Amino acid sequence: MSEKKTPPRSGIPRRNPPPFRPRFTIGFFYLVVFFFLFAFLQILPDLIALLDRPPGPEQEEAALQAARSGTSPLASALLALIATSLGSYYRILPGMRAD
Repeated sequence: MSEKKTPPRSGIPRRNPPPFRPRFTIGFFYLVVFFFLFAFLQILPDLIALLDRPPGPEQEEAALQAARSGTSPLASALLALIATSLGSYYRILPGMRAD
């Protein structure tokens, strides 16, 4: 049971493999978080105005109606894409920094 040893490569230095950095996954996570943040910020003034109503089913129905009519998914998606892109470009977002 003898093991064959491979001769060392002469002239070619060994390189360590690059570290694992899941930039795409982290970028997608930021995109989703920013989307929901901007969607929530769009309906926040309407939800604050609903705090004057007494709690109950009418307040819940009004909040659902405000959430359905007050959001623009396209605007939220574009703002999320811009925020993620700028955060990555200026190396502000953790995990998106390329060292």
